[in-house]
This record gives sequence, C-alpha cells and structure tokens, in this order.
Amino acid sequence: MLLDHSAQGVFPIAVTPFLPDGRVDITSIDRMTDFYLAAGATGLTILGIMGEAHKLEPEESVQIVEQIVARAPVPVIVGVSSPGFAAMRALARTAMDLGAAGVMIAPPPSLRTDDQIVGYYGQAVEMIGDDIPFVIQDYPLTLTVVMTPKVIRSIVQNHPSCVMLKHEDWPGLEKISALRGFEADGSMRSISILTGNGGLFLDFEVERGADGAMTGYAFPEMLVDVVKAIKAGDRDAAHNMFDAHLPLVRYEQQANIGLAVRKYVLQKRGAIAHDAQRKPGSAISKTAAAEIEYLLSRVARFDSRAAI
Repeated sequence: MLLDHSAQGVFPIAVTPFLPDGRVDITSIDRMTDFYLAAGATGLTILGIMGEAHKLEPEESVQIVEQIVARAPVPVIVGVSSPGFAAMRALARTAMDLGAAGVMIAPPPSLRTDDQIVGYYGQAVEMIGDDIPFVIQDYPLTLTVVMTPKVIRSIVQNHPSCVMLKHEDWPGLEKISALRGFEADGSMRSISILTGNGGLFLDFEVERGADGAMTGYAFPEMLVDVVKAIKAGDRDAAHNMFDAHLPLVRYEQQANIGLAVRKYVLQKRGAIAHDAQRKPGSAISKTAAAEIEYLLSRVARFDSRAAI
C-alpha cells in the first residue's frame, strides 16, 4: 500500500497518547486508531510535530509505527524528520519494512536559500532511498523555512519519489493555485496536496485544488464532511459545516496551548484515555477548559457530534 500522487481525503495527524507519568499509552494507541478510522480517515499520519515525535526514544517510535500500521487498513505516513540523516534513514527504512505507505520530511530551520532547500531534499532522498515515497512538509510558521512554489516544483521534478505536499503555509491559497497551475501547463507532474493549519482554511483550500486535509483537528469528521461536500459540488453544505466548527478550530490554533486543547477534546471524545503530554508540555487552565466546553456547546447546536 505505497503512497502515490492520487492520495486524497483526510489523513489525520495523530497525537501520541501518553500516560500521566509520561510513558506511552499503548492501550490508547489502538483506541485512537479506531477513532480516526471511524471518523472516515482515508489514511493516517503519525510521528509528526503534533505527535510529539521529538520527545520519543527511537524504540518507542518504532513500536508506535508497528502497532498503528498493524491495526489500520489504510495508508500510514510516518514522520521521519530528524537533525541527522542517519536517524532519518533508520526510521524511514524500518517504517517501510513494517508496512508504512510513505514518510514525511520537514526541512530543518537552518535552511534559508532556495538552493539549500532543494539540496537538502536531494540529500535526504539519497540517504533514505529513492524507493520510499515521501511527503514534503511545508510549514514555515513553525519551521521558519519558506518554500516558494518554484522550489516545491524543483523538488517534485527532481525526485519521482516525491508524491505529496503537506501544504501548511499561511496565507497559502495562492501557492495551491500556483502549483496546480504548474501541473496544468505541464511544468510539474501531478502530486497530492493535503493541507494543515488545523483546518483553518480548509474550505477554500479544497476549492483551490487541494485533495484533502492532513491535520489534527479534534473533529476529523468535520474535515471529512467538508472535503466530501466540496468534491461533490455542494459548496453551501461544506461552508455551513466548516463555519459551525470554526470558533473551535480557531481556539485550537493558539500558540503553546494548541496541543493541550486538542488532547483535552480528544480525551473527552474517548479517543485517548488521558490528555497528558510528555514533558516539556503545555497545559490548559480551568478557565480555558470552561471556554472549550462553551465552544463545544455552540458547535453542538449545528453538529450533534460535539454534544459531549
């Protein structure tokens, strides 16, 4: 089940469940996987930034990959970003041996010029092997690396194993249009584009040509519904659903506490047993929890799935 350019739908960015003492919550991994599948996920993305991958030991990462791949009958993308290529190669090759569909690679924050970015991905492919399908993670808000559409085109054209872009620029609607324009004029081969940013711009991103979403909003069903409605041509239904969730989507996007908000809601929904993060981690106050409860009640007026 190798990833290719035809991937579409919703690939939720999965959290990593932890116990209150900081250990990986093995039981909740199955529970969480089933939750995403029941929500209509067409794939899963694990060990990303939201998955607190940088806090895991190598053997923990492998264990999580093995457990989720064995349980999920959908393509699983594994985040393998690392400061060094040796660790990236080890996790990438192991993940593929375990049955992953592909890997996601983010650029290190030290990259500044277009040539450096293109060169980095060339070296990454050389190290992990050109037989592994990979996803470019374009997330300048956090990674501070700005990729122009032409840089992305260069990476895609240089490497047939590049099959997907995780588009997480902000603002980024024009970038999607530019990339689809390259495909239309024949200067770039077709790739899948899935979008992030908590789904904050999903409504118009899909209209601009994105194939779906790859993000961790705590109601992945909403992401699925919006993508399906737009693809079916029911624009108003898509925007109505999106608008109902937008206040909670926005609340989740707060710097520093966004993951805490997301895990709090996922715990309430039964996807994970605990909202714990591995240290260093953030936490929400009682006031913030009350605000989340209020937002859930407002979403529930339109979407009963929020009545928790």
